[in-house]
Amino acid sequence: MLPSRLLRSVSIKSMFILRYTFVPDILEKRQPHRAKHLALAQQETLEGRLLVGGASDPPSHGFLVFQNVDKAHVERFAQADPYVSNRLVTE
Repeated sequence: MLPSRLLRSVSIKSMFILRYTFVPDILEKRQPHRAKHLALAQQETLEGRLLVGGASDPPSHGFLVFQNVDKAHVERFAQADPYVSNRLVTE
C-alpha cells in the first residue's frame, strides 16, 4: 500500500489524446521548430492542461494527453504547434 503522502485526488472532467504521425526523418527536420513546440507544450503543462507528451521509439508518432479541456482547445493547440504548421505532422 502506498503512503497517503504519495496519493492525491485529482478531478478530471475530460481527457483527450492528440496523436501525431510524423514525416520520415523527423529527428532532423524538427530541429528548427523544436524550441517553439516544447515552449507551447510547457505552457499547457504549467496551466494544468497537458498531462504528458512524447514521441514513440522510433519516433514515427507523437502523443499528447490533455485534461479538463474541450476538443476545440486541442484543435487550437495543434493549429498553433509549429510541428503541424511546418508540415512535420502528416495526420
